[in-house]
Amino acid sequence: MDSQELLERARAALDAAYVPYSEYAVGAALETADGTVYTGCNVEIANYSNSLHAEEVALGSAVRDGHREFERVAVSSANRDGVTPCGMCRQSFAEFCGPDFTVVCEGEGADGSDPEPVEYRLGDLLPETITREMVVDE
Repeated sequence: MDSQELLERARAALDAAYVPYSEYAVGAALETADGTVYTGCNVEIANYSNSLHAEEVALGSAVRDGHREFERVAVSSANRDGVTPCGMCRQSFAEFCGPDFTVVCEGEGADGSDPEPVEYRLGDLLPETITREMVVDE
């Protein structure tokens, strides 16, 4: 699966988003090391602190099914505004992924077309991350 296909899976996940407060739908598609793709959408709760981010939903589903190695994630918002994972989601990915983990987001579209994918590396989005080695004596 290429970056465009993964981004399309993230866009498709937008339809399931529950966003009655912000009306800002986000979808994510997470590709595991074996090529399985898990999607997620954001789920808003009235107190906001209990809300779930699309990336968390996808990651939690993959981990629940026993996956611990990931290739990349694609993230899209209904606004197609180039949203990237927030700091909390970046840290969650850092639990399982190294600094070269690929994050695919929306780029700029030409002439009203769908934006082309833009790729980032987790280490660039979250430098000097907190790692397992920092908190666990092995």
